[in-house]
Formats: sequence, structure tokens, C-alpha cells
Amino acid sequence: MCDTIFDSQGGLEAPEDYFRLAYAHVRAVGGLCVADEVQAGLARTGHWWGFQHYGVVPDIVTLGKPMGDGHPIGIVVTRREIAEQFAARALYFNTFGGNPVSAVVGSKVLEIVEREDLPRRCAETGAVLRRRLQELQQRHPVIGDVRGLGTFLGIELVEDRATRAPAAALARRVPEAMKERGVLMGLSGRYGNVLKVRPPLVFSVDHVDQLVGTLDEVLTELRSGSDAA
Repeated sequence: MCDTIFDSQGGLEAPEDYFRLAYAHVRAVGGLCVADEVQAGLARTGHWWGFQHYGVVPDIVTLGKPMGDGHPIGIVVTRREIAEQFAARALYFNTFGGNPVSAVVGSKVLEIVEREDLPRRCAETGAVLRRRLQELQQRHPVIGDVRGLGTFLGIELVEDRATRAPAAALARRVPEAMKERGVLMGLSGRYGNVLKVRPPLVFSVDHVDQLVGTLDEVLTELRSGSDAA
């Protein structure tokens, strides 16, 4: 069972052949491959599902809160033969399983994603955003790397690009400064030095200027204050 983008590790992308090789090893010993698409799925990475970037088809897919756009919902998708084997071997009961309201909400979300072609929009907007962030990287040595897929990006902040020493103290100050200017982002990564850019799917090219411009201002201000100190 594996995410198809490594968010907690700092927005890391898997090597191109990673999932293909991993799936082959698991299936060779009779295992099932489960793709966790709670964060990577539903258009955000530029495809409907994160696993599509790697040319694999999982046996089971898990989906979560994005499917409800604020309404509580969780979904498991699998092949009929797997579901039938599970039902034959185990007793499963869930008080809220199959809630009709949640089913309608999830269906409507899928309908909107398809109607508005959000995978394509996320891919196009993400490409523009990544390019603009890489341009920002040229002006701010503290940005060590820009990575990710679609509109799911990580901005790694470092003390020194040669050593890649994490600029964790600075990174912790950025989200609050961004929030004060009307832009929300989080932190991730082993050292807490990766800015997590994961905007809602309504995010468009028109919003890129606001995000990048605000980050430019914040980094300039925080770095100036740090140098003065």
C-alpha cells in the first residue's frame, strides 16, 4: 500500500519505473497492490489518479475526503473478484457504509471534475506554477528545489544549496507570513523545511501571480530580517 506522491516526505515524486517494479515484485509472491489516492487522486497531479503517471493499474484504490468536497466520505475501489473473495472470508459491517447522501455527493464531485476537465487544467496550471517557482528559485538561493506533479508541489528551503542543509527555522515562519497576506500553504518533509503547495482545484493560472508574488515578498522580508539579526 503506497501513496502515489510522497507528500509527508516533502512532495517527492517516485522514480519513473518505481511502481512498475514494486508491483511486479508484490504480485510475483501473490500480493495485492493498493494505491492510496486520498491526496494524489482526483485531478490534482494532472491526471485523474496519481498512479496513471507511472503506467500501472493497482488492485485496490483508496479515496478519501477530496471526493466529498467537504462532505465526509471514504471510498474503496477494487475488482469484483477481490471483493467477492473478501466477502467470502470475512464479516464486514459498517454503520454508515453506503450512505446514500455521501454517494450522491461523491458522484456529483466526479461529474464536475469530468465536466470541467480538471485533470487537464491542473496539468496546465501546474506547469505554469512550477516554471514560475523555478524562476523564483533563481532569485532566492534559499530555494533548493521545486518538485511535484501538477498542482501538488513542494518547495524545499535550504541554508546552502551545496550541502542541502535544511532551512527549517526559516521554513516554519513562511506559512504564517503567507497567511497574513491571504495565501495558505503548509509544511512537510523529514526536517519540516518543504513548503507544501496544494491549492484547491479552482486554482488557475490567474492565481499563480498572487502565490508567486506573495512568496517572493515573504522570502525577501524574512531573509532580510534574518541577515540583519
